Amino acid sequence: MAAPLKDSYGPEVPAVIADMIGRVDPSFRRAAFLRDALDGYGELELMARGRHVAAALARHLPGDYERAVRTLVASLGPPLGDPEAQGAGMAAFLYLPHVVFVAERGLGHFEASMAAQHAITQRFSCELSIRAFIDAEPERTLARLAEWTRDPSLHVRRLVSEGTRPRLPWAPRLRRFVDDPSPVLPLLEALRDDPSGYVRRSVANNLNDIAKDHPGLVVEVAGRWLDRASPERRRLVRHGLRTLVKAGDPAALALLGLDDVPDLEVRDLVVGPAPARIGGAMTARMRLVNGGPGPARAIVHLRVGFVTARGGVSPRAFVVKELDLRPGEEAALAKTVSLRQHTTRTHHPGRHRVAAVVNGREAAATAVEVLAAS
Repeated sequence: MAAPLKDSYGPEVPAVIADMIGRVDPSFRRAAFLRDALDGYGELELMARGRHVAAALARHLPGDYERAVRTLVASLGPPLGDPEAQGAGMAAFLYLPHVVFVAERGLGHFEASMAAQHAITQRFSCELSIRAFIDAEPERTLARLAEWTRDPSLHVRRLVSEGTRPRLPWAPRLRRFVDDPSPVLPLLEALRDDPSGYVRRSVANNLNDIAKDHPGLVVEVAGRWLDRASPERRRLVRHGLRTLVKAGDPAALALLGLDDVPDLEVRDLVVGPAPARIGGAMTARMRLVNGGPGPARAIVHLRVGFVTARGGVSPRAFVVKELDLRPGEEAALAKTVSLRQHTTRTHHPGRHRVAAVVNGREAAATAVEVLAAS
């Protein structure tokens, strides 16, 4: 099992932050800050460590917020490069306390906080902090985000789309945008053809979030975006429709040319090993056959009904393959699904239903018994 993320965020992190601040503010009391920041640090999880260090910063930086945040910004290291060329890994998490500091103490200091987030997000995304300002001052913050859609930094532009995601993982939902995402759409429109794939993927993820609550709206937007679309925008739309495609939404499938084709058949669906065991994996194998008189395009998903702790079922779909078949042609397909314990999915013993879904239609199903880990 992988080591917890907090293990990559050890006591050396507050020490590095203290050294950075000390270089721009010789009056900063490094030893006192570290005693405070490391008190109880070992028992905390990753996010709690970030908040703990942010609270220590608030006690040891100048009491005036605007002076304190200027000190923090002055201490920042160099901006990140293009993440498509190289990833920052856990190193960027160095700035998690800076983001928390702005989120928890910057409300009421709009301009100073916006300047800080503009700088910090070029080192570590300010998704968490910008959401606090969207909640507190939505019109003012959205106006600033609209300006940032034209910013030279791809990290700033990405913050516009990532920070406004209604259902961003690991952050509180933006309830106002869950209920009414219309204020977000002009921002996404402005970024849909961004030169950076990093930004465009964020736009797609935002669109996918919106689709979970407003599928009809997203289908309408996707249809407009596909008109005279570049290949890059087509990929964005496809990624943005992925939840609707997995759910078999007919309008979303039709937009992508994946209408239901009754002549597409799944034969010989088999799942093994049988029984499977938690900690291992199971593989589904099948044949997809085009029995019709014309060519057919298909996207195949594997839908697994995972057994829950209370004996219920939590279905999850996995993409197997998208392909084109000539009349009479068949393809052998396989998909392996991990049964290791994940932070996002906990496995339980029981009989798991496994279905092959073709263009949103369940085409075949079987079941496999999953045993407890040995």
